[in-house]
This record gives sequence, C-alpha cells and structure tokens, in this order.
Amino acid sequence: MYAFDYHRPATVHDAQGLLKDGAKLLAGGQTLIPTMKQRLASPSAVVDLGAIGELRKIEQNGNALVIGAMATHAEVAGSKTVMSALPGLAGVPGAIGDPHVRNSGTIGGSVANNDPAADYPAAVLALGATVITSKRQIAADNFFDGLFTTVLGEDEIITALSFPLGAKFGYAKFANPASRYALVGVAVAQRGSEVRVAVTGAGSNGVFRVPAMEAALAKSFTPAAITSVKADASGLMSDIHADAAYRANLIGVMAKRAVEAAA
Repeated sequence: MYAFDYHRPATVHDAQGLLKDGAKLLAGGQTLIPTMKQRLASPSAVVDLGAIGELRKIEQNGNALVIGAMATHAEVAGSKTVMSALPGLAGVPGAIGDPHVRNSGTIGGSVANNDPAADYPAAVLALGATVITSKRQIAADNFFDGLFTTVLGEDEIITALSFPLGAKFGYAKFANPASRYALVGVAVAQRGSEVRVAVTGAGSNGVFRVPAMEAALAKSFTPAAITSVKADASGLMSDIHADAAYRANLIGVMAKRAVEAAA
C-alpha cells in the first residue's frame, strides 16, 4: 500500500465535495481494497460512505422498492420489505460470494463497479430499475456502458436503486465454485405484456439483454417457449473457466430456470 488521505463524511453532500483529484469512493471495499493492495488503483484519497446512514434504508415507496446504495447483500437478502415487495430479488444477493462478502459488499458498490460477472446488474436491467444518484436518475437501460464502466460522472454517487413493483421475477446462475461469481447468470422479469431478459457473466461487453428470448416469452411465459432460442456465441467471453460455446448453452439453461423461478 501507499500513502493516501482517508475521509469518512457524514452526508452525501460532504462526500460529493471530496470527490476530486483522483479520490475514490469506498462502499463495501470488495473491489477497491484488493486493487489498491495490488497497486492496480492508486487514489489520492478514499472517501468512505459507511457513516452515511441514509444510504442504508430499504423501503417501499408507493409502487417502487427503494434500496439504499450502502445496503449490504446480506441486508437485502434478509429484508422483510424486499421479500414482501419483490421476493425474487432477495435471492440474488443471497447467492453472492460467502458470508464475509455478503456482509461487507453493497448493492450500490456492485452496480457502480459493473463487474461483467456480477449478479446485481442483471437484476437491475431485467427489472427496469432506476439508478438514483446525487445528481440525477438514470434508467437501467442507459446506465451500463461496457466492462467495469457506467455513465456515472467522476463526482457522482449512487444513493439508491428504485425497482418498480408488480413484476414476476426470477434469477438463476451457474456459479464459479470458488468465487461464486456467475459464469452465466440470467434474470427474467415479466410485467404485464412486457418481458425483459438480462444476462451477466457471459458478454464480452458486460451485462446485456436478449431480445429473441424476450419476444418468445412475451407470447408464452414458460420455459418451453425459449427451447428453440439459441444464444449467439460470437459476442460471448471465453476464458479458463468456460468457452463462448459453453456459455451460450448455459444462457438457455439458466434462462429456463429463471422463468421457472419467476412463475
């Protein structure tokens, strides 16, 4: 490690004012701390959001479930509000990593980091959530912008995620047995006549939607409806864990399981 300034502000306004000259936000620290230890990141200052209580709220606000950015995976998974308002969503963080990761990592940190194998981006995209920041509100379709990249500005802080209610939702993933990251994870949501399917862990450009599956499921929301819909392997990742063809097959398998979970 090397010298850097450490700040623990009490408000979002104060935190935003500290984001300058290469400073980085610290949420759960599951990505930032390891990359700093490996000297892959060298921020001039670390701005710890842990003391901002308002960022941990989980509440139903009208027709939306609003989850504060600093709510940990364990808090979301165990929240009675989440299980009542959108039960399928509670299962997403419940399958992330191990107990240490789930009690340290946060929903806002995961979404902001946009790891190509993370679980939350698929849920956020499939459910058509809104990312609320210190400056604006961003629709999920406009938020993710490639591997580890989003449209967030350098001095912009995610404060909450807002999930519209009234959807059937399911998520299924084939996890790396060591890290529990998704080799392939598929989130499926049906709200009225609209169906959204989002895939994580497979795309060479990060999380993405599958229009062909969405169209098939809009006609019949059953696993059988997507039996003949094959994922294109040409835009998928190949690595030591799985090649593109294997991931393409897994997309179909996990999508069927996600539909079953939603139904």
